[in-house]
Amino acid sequence: MQLSRILLKPRASEVLTAYLKQCNEPPWTSYFVKLKDVENDQWGRSHFNWTLDSGANYHILRTACYPYLKYHCTKREIQDLSLEDKFFRFLKIINLGLPMLFYGLAAIRLISHEEVVHLPTGDKVSIYFLYAEDKGSRF
Repeated sequence: MQLSRILLKPRASEVLTAYLKQCNEPPWTSYFVKLKDVENDQWGRSHFNWTLDSGANYHILRTACYPYLKYHCTKREIQDLSLEDKFFRFLKIINLGLPMLFYGLAAIRLISHEEVVHLPTGDKVSIYFLYAEDKGSRF
């Protein structure tokens, strides 16, 4: 393994892609990843499209909620989400991020399930859930 890979944390976007593939592209998922475990390369993005190599597209709702990043992913067609992205960013700013801080602190106690994401680089990252998901379930 290269020294640069040892010193760098995996990008949050790599974890997102790897997890969606690892779960065989589920209809939806919602998970937390610890901020200390990843590089937050999607900083400032709240609602956006994420397309996998297979062509499957997900609408991603994403926010920092210290000490985590929270992802909610729904498999849907590509849409222009720029207005919603700006709206969610605006809400976070006018609320000073306080609701997300409280959500993250509550999640520390509410998380009840952990899974490991295996990245193509060989790295492993733990992600967390409020409860174990039924993979492939529509709801």
